[in-house]
Amino acid sequence: MMKLAVIGSGYVGLVAGACFAELGHEVILVDNDAVKVNALQRGDVPIHEQFLPELLERHRNRRLSFTGDLAAAVKASDAIFIAVGTPPTEDGEADLSYVESVARGIAGSIDRYKVVVEKSTVPVYTSTWIRKIMLLNGAPPELFDVASNPEFLREGTAVTDFLFPDRIVIGADTLRCAEVLRECYQPLVGGAYYLCPEAIPGPEDASVPPPLICTSAKSAELIKHACNAFLAMKISFVNAVASICESVGANVKQVVHGIGSDSRIGPRFLRPGIGYGGSCFPKDLLAFRSVARECGYDFRLLDEVIRINEEQRHRFLRKVRKALWTLKGKRLAVLGLAFKGGTDDLRESPAIAIVKCLLQAGCEIAAYDPAAAGHAAESFAHRGMSFADTAYDALQGADALLILTDWEEFAALDLDRAYDALRYPIVIDGRNLYEPELMAEHGLVYYSMGQPDAVPEKRATRTLKLA
Repeated sequence: MMKLAVIGSGYVGLVAGACFAELGHEVILVDNDAVKVNALQRGDVPIHEQFLPELLERHRNRRLSFTGDLAAAVKASDAIFIAVGTPPTEDGEADLSYVESVARGIAGSIDRYKVVVEKSTVPVYTSTWIRKIMLLNGAPPELFDVASNPEFLREGTAVTDFLFPDRIVIGADTLRCAEVLRECYQPLVGGAYYLCPEAIPGPEDASVPPPLICTSAKSAELIKHACNAFLAMKISFVNAVASICESVGANVKQVVHGIGSDSRIGPRFLRPGIGYGGSCFPKDLLAFRSVARECGYDFRLLDEVIRINEEQRHRFLRKVRKALWTLKGKRLAVLGLAFKGGTDDLRESPAIAIVKCLLQAGCEIAAYDPAAAGHAAESFAHRGMSFADTAYDALQGADALLILTDWEEFAALDLDRAYDALRYPIVIDGRNLYEPELMAEHGLVYYSMGQPDAVPEKRATRTLKLA
């Protein structure tokens, strides 16, 4: 057992703190927001994430505690993980002011050897700057090391991603520092955690135990940004391919099957849709591009990845106009507001961007999302926006159905019931959850991304509800 402090109770910090406690460590989670700390102490779970409520309930007030006292947490811990926000500035650079503030606070509380670990996604050289800031604020140089330990968590599966990772990357510039981080993850890399009867169940294809990759701090910092940039590039690439498929009459699912079967490429992140979003990809691409520019490299490939992603939203809106001709006064059912299924995160959600454009065009929106509707209702104050309790409530009387998030329940709709609820049998699917042939069999006119449009042959035999 080690004593760890995690600074920041946001997405990364909360998941990391709960999972480290699950591994048997004594964890203090620190936040300067007293409201958040009090809520966590009461047992509130602020984010929608599978298995997180169970871990918080299992370890709260046992191996996991919450506080606003940074100094006390630092003094009590062997390693301090910095997991505060790094939002983008207007020019795309990462705002590291929160990281700097925490580094100053840690420096004043060093009383024995500590390892200070970057857990937030930060640009290269951040570890160097953290060390400089701590030295300037009086931290004895022999009593601390700074390391990088990037997270590779996907929202919706963050707990299993932490406990069953593809790899664990630790960037340390001294052997002593590397050994401390190795001890933090020993229950995983040694395999002991997977023998526990109460261990969280992992995916079938998990690599157990995971490999531990030791690098320099700078290399670890670059690994995180390069990884996210590459994954975003795969998404934009397949969306560009989907556009070509539509032009020539090919089916992007068939093309993707052929591409993804190549072991050098693989099928993951080759799903066409309305583009990537969330708190990581958009921010990290801008930050990585900014780092490249500072180093004198014009990373134009990233510019094109970003451009294609933005264009996807416009392509989808053109599909809506194609299906409905005019938008003003149309009532649309929208399924999905979060940027992806399995989470309630609305940050940089392409679904939200599309809904805003439709509202500006004069549409009325009835939206349903299993987890994000509450957050959306707090931020949307538009008279044309309403929120339904179920998917079928949203569909009732709508001129068309728009699928914007890949929740599993949206891929399992009762299509006959959906047909009966809609005013016109039109579905515009931004996530390719259905096969065109199946939709046509159920009398639905179906538009998707990179697949042929589907128009039922016996469409006229069903009475459209015009009143």
